[in-house]
Amino acid sequence: MPVLNSRRMRLTPELVARIAPHVGESRPLPGTPPSDADYDDAVRAILASAPSSGTIWLFAYGSLIWNPACDFVERRVGIAPGWHRSFCLGWDRWYRGSDKHPGLMLSLDRGGQCEGAVYRLPPEAVESNLGRLFRREIRTRPSGHLPRWVNVRTAAGQLRAIAFVINRKGGRYVGRLSLDEIADALAVAVGPWGSMAEYLCSTVRHLEELGIHDRRLWALQELVGERIDAATAVAPGLPVSRSPP
Repeated sequence: MPVLNSRRMRLTPELVARIAPHVGESRPLPGTPPSDADYDDAVRAILASAPSSGTIWLFAYGSLIWNPACDFVERRVGIAPGWHRSFCLGWDRWYRGSDKHPGLMLSLDRGGQCEGAVYRLPPEAVESNLGRLFRREIRTRPSGHLPRWVNVRTAAGQLRAIAFVINRKGGRYVGRLSLDEIADALAVAVGPWGSMAEYLCSTVRHLEELGIHDRRLWALQELVGERIDAATAVAPGLPVSRSPP
């Protein structure tokens, strides 16, 4: 098992590997896919309210930490007050979930605070990098989460950064689930992009490598690891049989 900052993860790559891979074709995405013009408009809109310094930062709290999908020239650890990391973007039946076992993705929801990574985009290629980033994060209209500017505190001072926050009116907001309900879903969900357990494992591991200990996510990986272990101990490789809420 990997040891990270003297803490031993319960959810390991070995447990993640026990989950049977997705079989079958990808499910069509709901809604209307944005056009190139839509993406260009979204980039122009977010840059229209950029800080006067002209420096563009991206706040990453989930998979963007370990797969930023854009170029950057500097990385810092920072805290976004007024927002918290939450598995509230659901139900995913297209990427890391299916109709039978839909998944939940991370987004930023209001309240609390969130510690993550901030990336400074190269000043000579801001628009092209944001275009790539928006195409990854915004797949349909209306989108499940939206780009906006948030305040971020870092050791070098406060800054403004672009973050993707949950669109509570977008139809995919799933709030007020218990840790057990979330764990039930993440332990079984798998789709063309892989499993939700893999997503959770990678997020927690990379947060720990940055010195960020998210207590809620740490407790969640314990619960998911226990569920996968219990469901696959007799016959490793078989699909996990638990159902999401």
